[in-house]
Amino acid sequence: MRPTAPLILVAALAAGSLTACGSGSGSDPNTLRVAYNRSTDNQIRLRDKHLESIKKQFEKEHPGKKVELLPIQASDDDYATKAQQMMRSPKTAPDLVYEDTFRINSDIQAGYLRPLDDYLAKWDAWSQFDDTAKAASKAEDGKTYAVPDGTDTRGLWFNKKIFAKAGLPADWQPTSWEDVLDAARLIKRKVPGVIPMNIYTGKGAGERAVMQGFEMLLYGTGEDPLYNPSAKKWVSGSKGFQDALGFVQTVYGEKLGPDVTDALDPNINTKVATEWLPEGKLAMSLEGSWMGQNWVKGAAKEWPAWSTELGQAAMPTQNGQAPGKVSMSGGWTWAMPAKSKNSDLAWEFITTLQTPDNAATWAVADAQIAVRKDVAADPRYLKSVPGITFFTGLVQYTHYRPALPVYPQVSTAISEAMESVTTGDSSPAKAAKGYDEQLKNIVDNAGGAE
Repeated sequence: MRPTAPLILVAALAAGSLTACGSGSGSDPNTLRVAYNRSTDNQIRLRDKHLESIKKQFEKEHPGKKVELLPIQASDDDYATKAQQMMRSPKTAPDLVYEDTFRINSDIQAGYLRPLDDYLAKWDAWSQFDDTAKAASKAEDGKTYAVPDGTDTRGLWFNKKIFAKAGLPADWQPTSWEDVLDAARLIKRKVPGVIPMNIYTGKGAGERAVMQGFEMLLYGTGEDPLYNPSAKKWVSGSKGFQDALGFVQTVYGEKLGPDVTDALDPNINTKVATEWLPEGKLAMSLEGSWMGQNWVKGAAKEWPAWSTELGQAAMPTQNGQAPGKVSMSGGWTWAMPAKSKNSDLAWEFITTLQTPDNAATWAVADAQIAVRKDVAADPRYLKSVPGITFFTGLVQYTHYRPALPVYPQVSTAISEAMESVTTGDSSPAKAAKGYDEQLKNIVDNAGGAE
């Protein structure tokens, strides 16, 4: 999602103030500077509150030490750009930075992050973390550069009342892509006036479209459909890639999804969460496990009935082939910029963030899927929100994006292919061919390393 001009201005002013005062991370060994993002009202409300609480706890436990929180209000993409700008210089580098897992390797390659293996080797709590979460924080060099604080899974959220009007069951579970499309077609016929389904698409939605839309389809077509780790090569000429684009084309070509203008709006996710789903205007949407936090008490759109009016279903593989279900997982981590001079203090802050109690508190507050065994067993987590057991159960079917330096460029190429079939400017075959050509250029420009 792209930021509005005021958000970009806020980030720019923040950059100017940091540079002007010269308050680099090494200028005060007693002050820890923590950079993190907040791109939605919920993130501002939840993340600020949580980190302020950790700050107070840390300062109380470390007399004489201070924590300076550096929130950056921008879209995820623009936050990444801003954080990278800060990490380039010792004068502006924070001591801790909130990192999306799929950007870790590109930041490592740029020299922005330092490995944490020396700290992790002495940290007993590291054994509580799931292997998949650990792998998402590990680089190609075999070293670990970040500590995950949660993950997510994805599935189909659907309105039970609309489904009932269409004659679909409250425990609906599709077994193939065609089942999903047939349900949308039935809703279009039987319940006019509502949007049958939403799948994010296009350049404006960015990674929300690529990961949450396209890759939820692509990873249901076969093993390693985007990148082959054994051969260390990106996949081109893929039938699965064309088929996934074909699904997107069908949704928008048959008018089973939102109007194309709405679909390509960078802010469509806000409409889905605060208008279309709560107001009964949308029958189903391919969404993440965190959606419930949009409707709880104190959220931007309180909707007490969501827990009973909405159902969840796993996204099926293309033809129901094993394992039958598919999910994608992302997640954010805490990493140390290489140019920070306060690494020991930064590590102390990470361990404070990751006490069992603090980790569980955050998982509950932000509707995170637990990445730690002790948090997953915490009664607070198990009772936190309706659907938490369902989405935690999808971890066994989940996939992570290739954590490689060129992935952001690959993602952009995929979003362009999606947009071209959404608007009808290209067929799936033509869009896939265009992607293959871009992929070759991306890999060649990266030195043919993949």
